[in-house]
Amino acid sequence: LLTILGNSAVLATALRRSPLLKSPELLTVNLAVADMGMAISMYPLAIASAWNHAWLGGDASCVYYALMGFLFGVCSMMTLCAMAVIRFLVTNSSKSNSNKITKNTVCIVITVIWLYSLLWAILPLIGWGYYGPEPFGISCTIAWSKFHNSSNGFSFILSMFLLCTVLPALTIVACYLGIAWKVHRAYQEIQSIDRIPNAAKLEKKLTLMAVLISVGFLSSWTPYAAASFWSIFNSSDSLQPIVTLLPCLFAKSSTAYNPFIYYLFSKTFRHEIKQLRCCCGWRARFFSADNSAENPASMMWSG
Repeated sequence: LLTILGNSAVLATALRRSPLLKSPELLTVNLAVADMGMAISMYPLAIASAWNHAWLGGDASCVYYALMGFLFGVCSMMTLCAMAVIRFLVTNSSKSNSNKITKNTVCIVITVIWLYSLLWAILPLIGWGYYGPEPFGISCTIAWSKFHNSSNGFSFILSMFLLCTVLPALTIVACYLGIAWKVHRAYQEIQSIDRIPNAAKLEKKLTLMAVLISVGFLSSWTPYAAASFWSIFNSSDSLQPIVTLLPCLFAKSSTAYNPFIYYLFSKTFRHEIKQLRCCCGWRARFFSADNSAENPASMMWSG
């Protein structure tokens, strides 16, 4: 519910402000789409399986669930990586060069991200890697436990780990370290000027927001990655079901808290949320009003 409500608010505000959206903000919209896609396509099936105390739907639904999880997970990771790179380029470029990052450029980047994510998601379907149930039995993902005795599976997980996790994570860390150093130096150089520090503070605030989003995503998925890699080299029976369940739930919580970060750091987003609340409240009052002729107040409201 938090994921759907929060990211719906992000998408609604983006739709309202579509003519005013800056190029990098399209990546924020793409991240919200990926989080919404994960929540809608996966969570209802997982919740129903949890109430059933066993996976529902058999092998077909298990492959579908794992495919959606892998697709949206890689898409989120690569979107965060693209956000970091573009933020780094904008921060370290002159104003004329930063304007070269147009909406068309970002749209091409988003298209490449989805194609890249789709490629990795379908590879297990064509024979490189496997999809299977989680050890606790009410969720599905990459079949980590099959990889310790399979060269095919191990090569897939190693390649996926390097190209979809390690390299994007290192890129994110390197970009934000570079941004932090640039902002720190700029802030020291212009302390004696009255107007420019406000721009520096804004840059620092936007960078902090992006860093929190990336750190939140990486930290929420790290316990799950640790438990998954344990099962590669050891039997899945060596871990209690609760030990594998909690990291999985914690990882899926990453789709819920980005809108709260936007709300804390973005005055524009807070203003748009208030406008949406006022708009929704007005409609609720309008449709609940009695439009009968016997009620003059209702007639006046209807008018």
